[in-house]
Amino acid sequence: MTDAPTLDALARPSGTFAMVAMDQRESLRTMFRTAASGTAGDSGSPHRPPDDDVLVRFKLDVARALAPVASAFLIDRELGFERVRAEGLVPAGTGLILAADALQQEPGGPVEDTDLDEVVVAPDFDLAGVHALKLLLVWRRDSRREWRVGLAERFIAAARARGVLSVLEPVVRATPEEEAGGRWDGDAAAREAARELSPLGASLYKVQVPGAGRGTPDEQQAASERLGRAITGPWVVLSQGVAVEHFAGAVEAACRAGASGFLAGRAVWSDVVGAPDVPARLRAVSVPRLERLVEIVDREARPWTAA
Repeated sequence: MTDAPTLDALARPSGTFAMVAMDQRESLRTMFRTAASGTAGDSGSPHRPPDDDVLVRFKLDVARALAPVASAFLIDRELGFERVRAEGLVPAGTGLILAADALQQEPGGPVEDTDLDEVVVAPDFDLAGVHALKLLLVWRRDSRREWRVGLAERFIAAARARGVLSVLEPVVRATPEEEAGGRWDGDAAAREAARELSPLGASLYKVQVPGAGRGTPDEQQAASERLGRAITGPWVVLSQGVAVEHFAGAVEAACRAGASGFLAGRAVWSDVVGAPDVPARLRAVSVPRLERLVEIVDREARPWTAA
């Protein structure tokens, strides 16, 4: 066992986080397939999923454009990690996070459940240059709830044993009974999951934006404050389910409520998928968007050391 770095390895000089996620797998393939601006020569037709090399090429373009602006960059083992590392696309001063989740996901569908990627957490897997591992955990009020607590504990222990940080990302989902009964409250579930999982000791807790970023700024901040009171330790928000135009406001509300920033993918680059010239579109749209988000976290976010 070696000593893990501190969260400064993923943070800006302000002690806050402006991190870009590029670890989407089948969901990215679906985005390409359905992108209205896709072309047959690059992303394929709307009816044919793109090949892996299309996804990897997009991820490398995103890394080149956004990793120098981000405080950390998240990538997955299957699609792009070795290229990103070998080509030095995450510069010194930007943290490198590797996804350690094995996803259970049907083509075109959402992630239904997860487990540890035993390749990534194996003692002999090469983590040179990696500062943190990330685990997506689908949280439900079902019979596997205790098992998922154990999964989180195993993940945190595995990261600690390898001398890297742990980023835990619970995403709450309704059970079929909750959906059928019309009693699902995602914000309440996120708070319940946080009370259960954040005390387990992950280095950083990554959580869904309350209400998917909808509502007035005051409503967003009040909801974020309720969420923040349920979380032990430093936390950041993700962008899944939040409209691009709502994410900056959601980040500002969360940061004013005690969040230390964000780790987000879709809200930064989703409207670039399928563009005829991806690097140009990233420079024109995604880089300025990320820069604005950086300004928000530097101004509003709570440094992780104060959490």
